[in-house]
Amino acid sequence: MELTLPGSPGVAIAIDEITQVGQARRYGQQLADEAGFDDGDGGRVALVVTELATNVIKHGHGGVIYLREVPGRRTRGIEIVAVDRGPGFSLASCLPDGFSTGGTRGIGLGAVVRQSQVMDVYADSRGAVVLTRFYPRQQANEDLRFGVSQTALHGEAFCGDGWALASKDTTWSFLMVDGLGHGEAAAMAAEAAVQAFVAQPLADPAALMGELHQAMMGTRGGAVALARVDTAQGTLRFSGIGNISASLLTPEATRGLASHPGIVGAQFRRAQAFDFSDIIGQLLIMHSDGLQSRWRMADYPGLWQRHPAVIAAVLHRDFNRTRDDATVMVISLERTHV
Repeated sequence: MELTLPGSPGVAIAIDEITQVGQARRYGQQLADEAGFDDGDGGRVALVVTELATNVIKHGHGGVIYLREVPGRRTRGIEIVAVDRGPGFSLASCLPDGFSTGGTRGIGLGAVVRQSQVMDVYADSRGAVVLTRFYPRQQANEDLRFGVSQTALHGEAFCGDGWALASKDTTWSFLMVDGLGHGEAAAMAAEAAVQAFVAQPLADPAALMGELHQAMMGTRGGAVALARVDTAQGTLRFSGIGNISASLLTPEATRGLASHPGIVGAQFRRAQAFDFSDIIGQLLIMHSDGLQSRWRMADYPGLWQRHPAVIAAVLHRDFNRTRDDATVMVISLERTHV
């Protein structure tokens, strides 16, 4: 498989009252149409958006629905993530039709499981995150085990953070960039980095950092992290400039990946790359400084085993500083074969 994806922020729709359910449903249907889904597949997306948004109001006391297009291994898909700060729930109890924590008919989560190809949940006293992904049912597909949660400061039209990923055979490459400040000028800096990455995404991270530096000159510049993974060899090569946080996680430990001071597009010392081995089975997490760095996976029992998109949404919900654009990317480092 060969894939290059310049990431997008997706859309976040606040769900605080019932009229916003229709707004979320219409946008989900629009995404499905743009992704080439037929009427049946688009109907599945619309149904699940409606169910999740309704549940956010009835059981989660309000929250957010995130919608974005995602790549699968063979075709385009749609991701819907529902996030709330309600009392949480037991998934095993809520899946059977007829069960409800809010006095309703209780058909929601059962319908979600039947309609979506990917579903995962994390719920505790802080609230619930429900992930669903959809791919055309007529086309065989395989979900990619990564997730991104991203928002612009105060819902601005421009997001100064950017991300991208690429793969060829068993090699994967990931970019995260945080343009200085926020707003349109920061977004222009991030976009320059993304476009330079897309031009040669599988290059050595240290050399690629130099290309991004040239591309970002004339913009505000920003912080950049680049990771290249060989899933056949079980190795990772990382290069970072500025305050993008990056770490490798096992269930027992967290290992930080070092970045050097500087501003890509302005001034920094020669980029250096660091190599890590035996990374299969770990998580790679990268996030901009819009997210607090004091999170600990140990504070969330069972979260490490959840889908990376669920992990990203939980961390974004609980550690967003709300003073800057915020982006978190989570990748499950799994063995793949040509």
